[in-house]
Amino acid sequence: MTLSRFLRLAALAALVLLAVAACKREPAPADVAPAPKPQAAADSGDYDEHSYAEPDKVAIDDLALDLALDFDARTISGTATYTLDWRDDAATGLVLDTRDLAIERVEGEGAGGWQPLEYALAGRDDLLGSKLTIQVPERNARVRVAYRTSPSASGLQWLDASMTEGKSTPFMFSQSQAIHARSWVPLQDTPRVRYTYSAHVTAPADVMVLMSADNDPAAARDGDYSFRMPQRIPSYLMAIAAGDLVFRPISARSGVWAEPGTVDRAVAEFEDTERMITTAESLYGPYRWERYDILVLPPSFPYGGMENPRLTFATPTVIVGDKSLVALVAHELAHSWSGNLVTNSSAKDGWLNEGFTSYVENRIIEALYGKERADMEYVISRNGLKAEISGMSPEEQALAVRPGVVKDPDASLSAVSYDKGAWFLQFLEERFGRAEFDAFLRGYFDHFAFQSIPTSRFVDYAQEHLLDRYPGKVSREEFEQWLYEPGIPATAPQVLSRNFGVVDSARLGWLGSGEVPPPVITDAWSTQEWVHFLEGMPPTLSIEQLSQLDTAYGFTGTPNGELAQRWYPLAVRSGYVQAYPAIADFVRTIGRRKLIMPTYQALVATEAGLQFAKEQLEAARAGYHPITTASVERVIAEARPAPGSGTPVPPPAAATGPAPAAVDAEPAMPAADGDPTRPAPTGG
Repeated sequence: MTLSRFLRLAALAALVLLAVAACKREPAPADVAPAPKPQAAADSGDYDEHSYAEPDKVAIDDLALDLALDFDARTISGTATYTLDWRDDAATGLVLDTRDLAIERVEGEGAGGWQPLEYALAGRDDLLGSKLTIQVPERNARVRVAYRTSPSASGLQWLDASMTEGKSTPFMFSQSQAIHARSWVPLQDTPRVRYTYSAHVTAPADVMVLMSADNDPAAARDGDYSFRMPQRIPSYLMAIAAGDLVFRPISARSGVWAEPGTVDRAVAEFEDTERMITTAESLYGPYRWERYDILVLPPSFPYGGMENPRLTFATPTVIVGDKSLVALVAHELAHSWSGNLVTNSSAKDGWLNEGFTSYVENRIIEALYGKERADMEYVISRNGLKAEISGMSPEEQALAVRPGVVKDPDASLSAVSYDKGAWFLQFLEERFGRAEFDAFLRGYFDHFAFQSIPTSRFVDYAQEHLLDRYPGKVSREEFEQWLYEPGIPATAPQVLSRNFGVVDSARLGWLGSGEVPPPVITDAWSTQEWVHFLEGMPPTLSIEQLSQLDTAYGFTGTPNGELAQRWYPLAVRSGYVQAYPAIADFVRTIGRRKLIMPTYQALVATEAGLQFAKEQLEAARAGYHPITTASVERVIAEARPAPGSGTPVPPPAAATGPAPAAVDAEPAMPAADGDPTRPAPTGG
C-alpha cells in the first residue's frame, strides 16, 4: 500500500470513528512495645515523621563502617562507628533507626578506650522498624555499634550465581531509598542528616565490591576493599554492591561497571554520558561529585535507576541498542544537582527531588537529542500523570504534603512528585523566561548545596528570587495552587508532538481500515512513538487485531520493556492467550516494578489470570527484590476478580525464569515507588 493511499484511508477511518463516537511485616515480642511514632514539630514542617532520630540534639557527622559480606548466610556483619556532633547541651542519648538488625554491643570511646554503653531496642513497627536508644552520659565524641543484618533485610538483595548473567558468581546490592538504609546499617535514617563516611569491606576474593563512594576503576579484586565518601550525603544515598563486576571507561571521569557479558553493550548505549554531564554543567554549575559511574545491575533491580552519588545503579532493561531509553541516565545524572546536592528534608517533600530532576532530565534530553524528543517524553509522562491522578484522592494529587500528614515514604513518590513537579517548573520557566529561570535554578542549587530542605524553604527562596524579583509574572496564589491543590492547574503549559500526530493518524487508520501502518511510516519510529501507538489503543482488541499487530511488529517477546509493559496488559485484557508464555518469561526474569506491575494488575482482574499471576510470583520469588515481591503480593491480596471470570490460561512452557522457590522468602513490606509504575517517562 502506498503512503498516500494509507493516509487517505487513515483520514476516512478517523471520520468514521468520530461519527460512531458521536452516536452512541516478624511481630514485636509480647513484652516489648514498638516505640511511639515520631511527633510532628510545631514549626514550619522541617521534621521527618519517618525517623526516630533526634538530630536537633545530636547528629552523625561521620560514619566509619567495618563490614564483612557473608553470601552463604546472606548477611552483613561488623561495626558502625559514629563521630557525633552534640548540638543540645542537655542531650545524653543517641537515637538511631534500625529494621531487623541484631545489635551485638554498643560502646563509647573515652580516655580509657572503648567502654560499654547501655542501650534499648524497641519493638518493631511495621513501617519504621525499631528505635535504638543509646545512653551516652559522657556525651562521647565517638560511639560504636556492632551488629548483623537479617537475611531478609528490606534494603538488600542477595542473588545466587544462577540468577546473574555470568552464572558463576553470586551478587548482592542495596537499595536504601526511602528508609531501607536502616535495614543494613543502624543510622539516623533521615535526609535531614548529612554525613561523610568511610568503609572497610571484606568479601570472597572472587567478588568485586563497590559503594557510593570513591571507587577506583583500577582496584584489584582481592576481597579487601576500602572506600571514602568526602561529600556529605543523607542515608538513603549510601549504597553497596558486590559481584562479578568489571569496568570500562566512557570518559576521564565516567564509566560503566557491569558483568563481563553486559559491559560492552552498556558502554555503547551510555556513550553520551560525558556529553550529558557537560550539558548539565553548562546549565546548573559544576558537577561536584568528582566521578560519575554507572553500575548495571541484574534485571531483578526493582527500579529503573538509583542516583547513588558517584555510582548510579541502573537496570539493564534500558540497554536496547538504540539509546532510546537513555533518559534514565539523564534523570539519575540530574539528581547530582536536584536531590543529591539539594535534598528534600523528608519524604513528604519528595517532589523537591523528583520534580526538579524530571525537569532537568528533560532539559538535558532536549539539548542532546532535540526538542521533538523532549516533547515526546513530556507528552508520554503527562498522559501517564493524568491517568494516575484520576484514581487518586485530592490529597494525593498535591505536590507538597502539609505538616501533620504521615504517609508511607515509599508511596510518596508517585507520578505527582515526578511529572506534576516537572510540569510546575516548566510553568515557571514559561512565565519568567528560560534564561531567567535557568539563572534562578543555578542560584538555588548553589545556595542550598549539600543541604536538606523542606518545601517551605524552597517557597521562601522562590518568593525572594522569582516572585518578588519579577513582579506580575506569577502570583502567590498561582504558585501555591500548583503546590497544595489537587489536579493540574488550568494555567499549565501544553506540549504537542509533531511525530505523535503521525502516530495518532496511523493508529486511527488501522483501527478503521484493518490495514497496518506500512514500513515507510513505522521503520523510523523510536521507542517513544511505539509507546504512544500502544497507549492510544482501546482497552481491548480482538484476537485477530492483536495477531495482526503481532505478526507485523513482533510485540510478543519484545526485548524492549517499555513496549512489553504496554503490550502484555492489552493482551491479557483481550484474552490473547498466545502471549502468555512470553508474559511468564517476562515477569519471571524482570524485577523492575514499573515494567511488570501493569501486567500483574491486568492479570488479577480475572480468576484465571489471578491464578496465573500467583504461579508466576512463586516461580519468580527467589529472583525478585523484596520491594518487588511486596508490590506483587499486595496486588494479588487486593484482587477481587469476578467469579468464574477469565479465559483459560495455557501452561507457560516457554518461560525461562528461575525455578519455583519456597514460599517463606521475604516478609511483606510496603510498596515502593521510586520508579513509579506509571506508564512514563520511558527513562524510568
